[in-house]
Amino acid sequence: MSAATLPSPASEPILSVKDLHVRFPVAGGLLRQRRIVHAVNGVDLAVQPGQCVSLVGESGCGKSTTALAIMGLQAPSSGAIIVEGRPVYGPGAPDRLARARLAQIVFQDPFSTLNPRETIGRALSQPLMLHGVKDRCERVDRVATALRQVGLLPEHATRYPHEFSGGQRQRIGIARALILGPRLIVLDEPVSALDVSIRAQIINLLMDLQQDLGLSYLMISHDLGVVEHVSDRVAVMFAGQIVEEGGWREVFTAPAHPYTRRLIETIPNPARLTGGAQDILPPAPEPPSGTRFWPPIDQRPEIGRPPEPSTFVDIGDDHRVRVRVG
Repeated sequence: MSAATLPSPASEPILSVKDLHVRFPVAGGLLRQRRIVHAVNGVDLAVQPGQCVSLVGESGCGKSTTALAIMGLQAPSSGAIIVEGRPVYGPGAPDRLARARLAQIVFQDPFSTLNPRETIGRALSQPLMLHGVKDRCERVDRVATALRQVGLLPEHATRYPHEFSGGQRQRIGIARALILGPRLIVLDEPVSALDVSIRAQIINLLMDLQQDLGLSYLMISHDLGVVEHVSDRVAVMFAGQIVEEGGWREVFTAPAHPYTRRLIETIPNPARLTGGAQDILPPAPEPPSGTRFWPPIDQRPEIGRPPEPSTFVDIGDDHRVRVRVG
């Protein structure tokens, strides 16, 4: 669980996503009609100050599309996204530069996010120049501070990306996200492209930065081992919808939705190798009377159709699951 102090329930969320929809038109063939792909269907999500909320699910479920919409890199079809009380889209939305000071993103691949022809110092100082930091000495000092924060040295600013390992490049990506001082960081699979031996170092770095700088994280991941280690809350996404949400302990120890249970069962269990306990989950709960869990994992929703009516029901103090309406 995150080392950061949990906020009080009454505090305003630093990120609020309400009924987010993202749809993509797909051109049809000669005899086919144009289709609409429903990539994200009515996502509601909130991140409180100092929290790490993880959005988990299989590839293609809509996690990264949700992250791009939050960052202003993918226009939503409908819904609202609010960061620090300011809408990301629509009337009153900040411009691109102001939005960059509210939230930043760390991408999955540290090899493709850096320009191979630029030094690290230039890559980190460019955002400062765009945001009006004219004094060169100030830029150099802030770049050196950012490098120290991620465990690198100020002299690394004169080197090029090919001179660094994958783990070091991801540290540079984190430094670039921190350089403007945002309070919200979106982490899009931040360790999936790294060697196993390096992942723990990057995760520990992120947790230390969260505590030292008061950061809030939205982590996009399919690695439930990482999610369990760093998250305060978990939202499970399947076929464009969040199907279960709650505190990490509630979701991991008493998962309700069949898809969540299937995800958790993929976590390696050493007891199975030693002939110990075979079951890591309690018996599956029954859905509320008159309903069924939605979407059913054995009947994947058609992405070209609008989602069926569904809603969340509370099954605990900090735990809810999606069921079909009607």
